[in-house]
Amino acid sequence: MLDKKRGIIGLGALALTFLTFLAVLACGPVELSLADSRGRVTCQSGQFSTVTGTDAMRGRVAFVGLPPVELGRDVDWRADPYRNRSWALNLHTLRWMGRLVVDYEATGRREYLDRATEIARDWVRDNPRGTAGVSPWAWAEHPVALRAPALVCLSAHVKDDWLAASLAEHAEILADATLYKGGHNHGLDQDIALLGIGCRFGEQRWTALALRRMTASARFAIDAQGVLREQAPRYGLYVHQRMRVAMEQIKDCGVGMPAELTRRWRSLEDYVAHATQPDGRLAPIGDSPADLRPKGISPRKDTVKVFTGGYVFGRTAWQDADSAYYSIRFGPGRALHGHEDHLGVSYHARRRDILVEAGFHSYEKTPYQRWTLSPQAHNVPVVVGADFREGTAARLLGEAAGRTRQSFRLADEAYGLTRTRSVLVEHGTDLMAVLDVVPRGRQVRPLWHLGPALSATAAGDGRVVLADGRWRASLIQLEMPACRPIGGQSVRSGEISPGYLKRIKVPTVVSPAAGALLTVIVPGAADPEISCSGGNVRVRTPGGTVSFTADVSTGLV
Repeated sequence: MLDKKRGIIGLGALALTFLTFLAVLACGPVELSLADSRGRVTCQSGQFSTVTGTDAMRGRVAFVGLPPVELGRDVDWRADPYRNRSWALNLHTLRWMGRLVVDYEATGRREYLDRATEIARDWVRDNPRGTAGVSPWAWAEHPVALRAPALVCLSAHVKDDWLAASLAEHAEILADATLYKGGHNHGLDQDIALLGIGCRFGEQRWTALALRRMTASARFAIDAQGVLREQAPRYGLYVHQRMRVAMEQIKDCGVGMPAELTRRWRSLEDYVAHATQPDGRLAPIGDSPADLRPKGISPRKDTVKVFTGGYVFGRTAWQDADSAYYSIRFGPGRALHGHEDHLGVSYHARRRDILVEAGFHSYEKTPYQRWTLSPQAHNVPVVVGADFREGTAARLLGEAAGRTRQSFRLADEAYGLTRTRSVLVEHGTDLMAVLDVVPRGRQVRPLWHLGPALSATAAGDGRVVLADGRWRASLIQLEMPACRPIGGQSVRSGEISPGYLKRIKVPTVVSPAAGALLTVIVPGAADPEISCSGGNVRVRTPGGTVSFTADVSTGLV
């Protein structure tokens, strides 16, 4: 089944490449004029930088949350003051120049347009393609895609030949099949840019190519349930936002709206909505920052949703800050913006993050960034004495989702043997139970990264007490199938990323090694009464008694 799926994906990517290859044969270098063009300018102000017109006028820019930089009037386009990939990319997108165009249109202040023209012309003059010494970010595929819309906006007011020639050169690059990132957020940005230039010049070959690629790419990148193949809800949100820009641009351009785009856009919103926690933050799964709050995403009807692309999301209720929430990961092996987080869980209850993900730090190639991708950065079962196999798929073996109780069973061979994890969540009484099992003769040692507001103390007898001020929770572990408490938990200092380029300390509980280990998390109680006999477990929580069965062969019920 997996080979067949990979084959289908391969054919999808091949089809996207073939479409662009055919089109580029007819899209060589062209000479176009803005002075006599009757095409439409599609300029959407919301996609430009938050750098203010006043700051842009003086050459003062701030990108990706880093301190402002004084570029001056004569910009050094090779500048990279923070040695930061995202900062350098943003410099060359010229979206901060586009903000000046928008401010000119809003205020009528001619100096804004003159400065925008000066910046754009300076960029064109100082960054000839293929010339030694030019920043590698100048003509990288993503800056090209993000820069073109700003130049299109400028072309509404500036009709000079240098701008027309630059737009034509951008279109040539955007139409190049070898540079196209089909099925990826970069590809969508490339399509938006090519559509804008094609519409500006009235070049149907470019607009038609952009629409064909955009539709095929959406079908390839977003499955029928709305899961984005990039494996990070943050990119689901980004693509959803950019597809909105694309659809508005299609309307402004006066070309027909592909029905498939609308369908995929709507399904993507379902994925983003379920990935949003009760406190309004997006679940920090994969390359998703923990401080991102989606806007304009409506609540769904289902409180539990299994996405066959590799996610389980569940909550007590929508639009309730007191709702409990959890996520579980499985699915295809790590790709694009995903992490090695299969079988990992997160848990939020009583308005607190209890089990957390490593989050997204940056795109910088540092040891810490590489660690955030690893299994050790997630709440996963680590097999003792076995080597991890990157990119291994995980499967959902079974599920039972009721209104107040849900249980799931998952497995993979990421350590060269079958590791199985069963997860049970009880709502109302608020409890999570996790059963990890490996084959006889092997041992598993789960990791638990706790929320930054919590402290943790190993209390003996298989218990760890979690505290936030006077509030308490407990993590209790039993060796199975013997049903007896197992000691040996250790608490060490770990780190997560609460936002871009941020790192904070959190407690991490390292479990004792066992062939089968049951972990029970009870929010609101430091020492809940728990009994276990013959796999029948009873836990007295602040909300009432919870009973369930833990079986090493069949999981949790």
